[in-house]
Amino acid sequence: MDGVRQAGVPGLYAEVRDTGGAGRTWRGASGVADLGTGRPVRPDMRHRVGSVTKTFTAAAVMQQVERGRIRLDAPIGDHLPDLVPGERGRKITVRMLLNHASGIPDHIRYAFPSLQTFPSPGSAQSLDDNRFRRFRPTELIDLGLAAPPVGEPGAATGVYSNTNYLILGQLLERTTGETAQEYITRHVIRRAGLRNTGFPAGTRIDGPHSRMYESLYGVLEPPRDYSVYDMSWTGTVAALVSTMEDLNRFYAELLDGRIVGRRSLAEMQRTIPVRALDGSTIRYGLGLHEVTVPGCGTFWGHDGTVWGARTMSLTRADGGRQMSVGINLERWNTADASGRPQHHPIDDALSTLYRTAMCPTPPPTP
Repeated sequence: MDGVRQAGVPGLYAEVRDTGGAGRTWRGASGVADLGTGRPVRPDMRHRVGSVTKTFTAAAVMQQVERGRIRLDAPIGDHLPDLVPGERGRKITVRMLLNHASGIPDHIRYAFPSLQTFPSPGSAQSLDDNRFRRFRPTELIDLGLAAPPVGEPGAATGVYSNTNYLILGQLLERTTGETAQEYITRHVIRRAGLRNTGFPAGTRIDGPHSRMYESLYGVLEPPRDYSVYDMSWTGTVAALVSTMEDLNRFYAELLDGRIVGRRSLAEMQRTIPVRALDGSTIRYGLGLHEVTVPGCGTFWGHDGTVWGARTMSLTRADGGRQMSVGINLERWNTADASGRPQHHPIDDALSTLYRTAMCPTPPPTP
C-alpha cells in the first residue's frame, strides 16, 4: 500500500481476509485523506464505492425473481412498457439488463456533455455544473434510450452501460412498491448485517471519510476534490457509500447463499464477455465480475469508480480469501497527443498490491 501512495495516490485503505486456518483479517491504510491538512487516512473510512453498487441492485432483483414477481427472461416491456416501449421493450429482457447485453448505451456522456470523448480527456465543466444537480432516474434513462444503440439485444458480447442498472432500479420500484434504495437497504444491506453501508441522503458523506480527488486524465491539475456531490446521476448504479470491512462481509454473505438462494447465485455467476467503458473485455454475470488470477484462483466481485474515488472488492470462489481496497484518486493517467490515457506507475503499484492481497504466496508477475 505504501508503494501505491509513493506512486502518486494521496491515500488508500484496505481490508484483506483469509478464512483458512486461524481466520486472519488484516486492515490498513496509507497516506492522507486531505492534501490540504495532511489528515491521515484510516482503514475504517467510509467511501463512495461506485459500481460495486450494481451487485447490491442485482441481488435485490434476484430476490424478486425468487418470489416469482420478476422473470429473468421476460421482456422488460412486460414490466415497464411506458419506460422502455416498442420493439426495444419486447426484445430486451431483464437478464440482458443485468449482464449488459441490452445494447442500450451509457447515459453518463449525455448527462455530462463535456465528456463526449470519454474515456479520452474532455473538459471538467460538466462535473462542476452537475455537482449539486438533482437528476431524476427516468430523465437519465431517456438520455440513454435516445442515443444510438451500441449493439443488438442479446448479442454474444455485451457492452457495459450504467443505464441498464437505472432501469433495473425502476423495475424494483414497480415490483416492490417502494423506492429501490429503500428495498435494497432493507432486504440486502440489512440482511447482510452491514453497519456502515447506505445510499447518501444528501451531497455529503456521513462519518469519517476522505476527500476524493479527480484528475480526469490530466485535465485537472492539481486533482480536484469531488467528495461533496449529488449522486443522483448514478443512483442504483453506483451511489452507495460503504467501508472495506462491509464490502468483504457483503460478498462473503452473498457468495455463501445468504442474500439470494443457490440457484439465483448460479445465475449471477453465468458470465458473458462484456466490453467495458475503457474498451477492455471482462467476464460479467448478473452484477458480478469473474476475475481469474493465475496461480491464485478465480475471484468474484466488482470494481467501481465515481468522481475522485475507486474501489476494488474481490472474493475467491471458495470464500477463502477476500480483498477490498478504496482509493481517493481517480483517472490519474495522462493522455498522449491522440487523447489515449497512458500507462502510469500507479497502475503497476496497484497490480502489485492486488496480487499480494489476493495471493497468500504471490506468484511472480509475468
